[in-house]
Parts: sequence; structure tokens; C-alpha cells
Amino acid sequence: RNGDGRAVLRSSVREFLCSEAMHYLGIPTSRAASLVVSDDDVWRDQFYNGNINKERGAIVLRLAKSWFRIGSLEILAHSGELDLQRRLLDFIIQEHFPSIAMNDSNRYLEFFSTVVSETANLIALWMSVGFAHGVCNTDNFSLLSITIDYGPFGFMDSYDPNFVPNTSDDERRYKIGNQANVGLFNLSKLLQALKPLLDPRQKQLASQILEGYGERYYIRFTELFKTKLGLLGENEDDNYLIAFLLKVSLLC
Repeated sequence: RNGDGRAVLRSSVREFLCSEAMHYLGIPTSRAASLVVSDDDVWRDQFYNGNINKERGAIVLRLAKSWFRIGSLEILAHSGELDLQRRLLDFIIQEHFPSIAMNDSNRYLEFFSTVVSETANLIALWMSVGFAHGVCNTDNFSLLSITIDYGPFGFMDSYDPNFVPNTSDDERRYKIGNQANVGLFNLSKLLQALKPLLDPRQKQLASQILEGYGERYYIRFTELFKTKLGLLGENEDDNYLIAFLLKVSLLC
């Protein structure tokens, strides 16, 4: 895309503020340690309408427990570097998934199950505050299920499942109402990358785990919205009430 790898000041300030806001909202995220303004000029077409303007560059120092993403494993599987992929995966599990025993023959299956569950939780949390990431590809989905790579993100001013903060997303692939589905797509790519490391039984179990993603997401989504509405206990009408209020918000 002829990208120069630079960030401009306005987007850097937005990322700094948003990552800190997300942290204090209780949503797993990378955090911003510092923002440094550059003297270099950066040319950008901010609204993709042909009007290119000179802007000031900046650098955000980001902090996170890990920057490994689904794409980190996907690219190794795609290139057939299975030994390196296995070594990297073992390192990630040992460093960041202490509940998984390294001598467990099912450790990759346990790892996948955890990522599926935590990804469902993360996207449900995004939806609970009206946050749209903007570019939910596999290279922007953390294996630790934290929010990373703040780019064309946005918060809904009013409920609209078609809300898209990315002006270059003409197909509305990453609209806020599609984030859960994109999460499923990305997890399916993770499973595809892991399959060469799994035996036939583990592959079957992993597919069943992936099939359960939708239910996990829905349960967490419902829990969060019940909390927002102050609903206590279990009532068969709770889900109807949540759907009704969201529909009312859309009509308003």
C-alpha cells in the first residue's frame, strides 16, 4: 500500500488516550507509556478523498505482556516452518499460559480452547462499551486476547450495528455488528495454523471447541448487558429485553 510506517500526531494522541481509557474500563489492552512528537513531516490523505495534507509525525511507546498475534503462528504454518512454529508456541504457552502443563500432550488443544474463550470475552467487552476496533484481521488479534494496534477505531455515539470507524472499509467488513463473526473467522485461521501440530483426535476436539465460540460469546455478552441494566438472577425474558432495548436505541 506504499505505506511509510509512520504515525501522525492526531492518531497517536487518540491511541494514547483510548488505550488508557480501555484499561480503566476493565478491558484487556496494551497501554501507552509515552508519546513523542517528531519534527518530520508526514503526508496523509486523512479521509481518503484525494486531499493530501502535511501533518506532524509522532511515536507512541506501547506496553503489553506480549505482542504475539494469531498471524505470528499463521505465517509460520503457511511457510511450512513447523519446527519453528512448535518452538514459538511452546515459548508462548510457557511464558503466558501457566495453567497449561508443558508436558501435557494436549497442551496445544488447551491453548486453543483458552484463546477461543478469551477472544469471545474480549469482543463481548468491546461490544459492551460500543467499541469498534476498525481492522480486525489476524495480525491485529492478540494470542493473549488483549486489545492491540489501535488504528481507525471508534466508539458509537448511538447504537448502530453498521457503525464503521474505518473510512477505507468500503465493504463494511469490520463494522461493529460483525466483530463477533470476524473473531470466529480469525479463530478458524488459528485452528488451521495449529492443525499440523495436532493428531486426528485433537483436531476433532479443536473443531468442537471452535463450534462453541458463538455460545461462549453470547453468554458473556448477555452477562455484561444484564449487569449494565441491573438485572439480577435468571429470567427467560432478559434476553428479549436486551434485544428490545438495542432495537429501540437503533430506531432512536
